[in-house]
Amino acid sequence: MTLYALTVEYCGTPFVGWQRQENGASVQQVLEEAAAMLNNGTPPTTIAAGRTDAGVHAEGQVVMLDLARSIAPEKLREALNFHTKPHPVAVLRAALAPEGWNARFSAVHRGYRYRILNRRARPALDEGRVWHIPVRLDVEAMHAAAQQLLGKHDFSAYRAAACQAKSALRTLDRLWVSRQGAEVIVEAEARSFLHHQVRNLVGTLVDVGLGKRGVAWPRRVLESADRTQAGMTAPPEGLTFAFVRYEAEPDWV
Repeated sequence: MTLYALTVEYCGTPFVGWQRQENGASVQQVLEEAAAMLNNGTPPTTIAAGRTDAGVHAEGQVVMLDLARSIAPEKLREALNFHTKPHPVAVLRAALAPEGWNARFSAVHRGYRYRILNRRARPALDEGRVWHIPVRLDVEAMHAAAQQLLGKHDFSAYRAAACQAKSALRTLDRLWVSRQGAEVIVEAEARSFLHHQVRNLVGTLVDVGLGKRGVAWPRRVLESADRTQAGMTAPPEGLTFAFVRYEAEPDWV
């Protein structure tokens, strides 16, 4: 058996999420069925650095793939890209996995980006890729509120009710809010995130940006450890899994 590392991008719109489910097509299913064509017809099991929800996109998802045969990484990348067509899933890079490496557990840093289209006109080109908010947001207030959430905290107030993590303790390294033309961008970075953590943070910050809540409110929500005190869960289409970093990076091609 040969273990490979893949960097994958995908549009999450047509999928039920990364993970295989009985109620529709998943990104994992597309990749495993493509890899089966290179594995004597047997779909190998894949493990991803992060399990994205339905409608969430990725430009830097990292996946580990175990094949019964050895293939040059560049040929594996091209073959997988051929067999994943016509699905919106592409392998950007491939590599032989370092010894002892695991796509999920070896990750030391993850990054997400959330896009808000903040203009009167609805999206045409970016439909399904942004959260459209027609009322102008106060980005400075959102950013100031975000900075009060950095560091190591119990993020119970910002995780999904169905989150299966044993502990809600996480260290949020970066939560940056900026305006780029007609878009408001929220960038979040940490070693790991709770289920819906980024989307719940964004939904709460938007209430600040709309003037519904003050700059100090998201911090009070954090300290309450009560999910019912936070804002809405931002819709999935604005979220992109941007990158994963490792201490021992694969030798990508």
